[in-house]
Amino acid sequence: MNTLKAGDKAPLFTLQNQSDEAVSLSDFSGKKVLVYFYPKAMTPGCTIQAQGLRDIKSELDRHNVVVLGISPDAVKRLPKFIEKESLNFTLLSDEDHAVADAFGVWGLKKFMGKEYDGIHRLSFLIDESGVISHVLDKFKTKEHHQVVLDLLA
Repeated sequence: MNTLKAGDKAPLFTLQNQSDEAVSLSDFSGKKVLVYFYPKAMTPGCTIQAQGLRDIKSELDRHNVVVLGISPDAVKRLPKFIEKESLNFTLLSDEDHAVADAFGVWGLKKFMGKEYDGIHRLSFLIDESGVISHVLDKFKTKEHHQVVLDLLA
C-alpha cells in the first residue's frame, strides 16, 4: 500500500453516486473536498463516521468543503445508507477499488485472525487546486468529524 501524502496531487476520478450518476473530482474545482474512504455502508463504524459528517454539514459548507464518501459498495446499496441515516452528502461506489488503489488505501487488513484485502479507513482533505493538504489516518470513527473541523479551524 503506497498511500498518498500531503502535497501530492489528488488523482482525478469519476465514480457513480447513490443516484447512479457520474461524479468526478474535477466537478468540485475551486472547492475543498474531503474524500473519505470507508469499508462498508450500514456497518457500525461506518455509520457513526457518516453521522458525524452529516451533523457538521453547515460548518463544512462555511469552509467551502464538499464531502465524498467512497466505498467498494455497489451503487444499489448507497441509497439505502443515505435514506436510513439521512445523509446529506455524496456517496460513491468504487466496486473495483481502482480509486482506492490510486489513493493507496486498498491493501491487506487483519480482523479476528483473518487476513484479507480491503479499504483502509483514511480521509484526504484536498484543497481548491486539487492538492492533498491533509491525510487523516489516525482517528476514531466517532471523532472523525471533529478531527476534520479542527483542521479547518
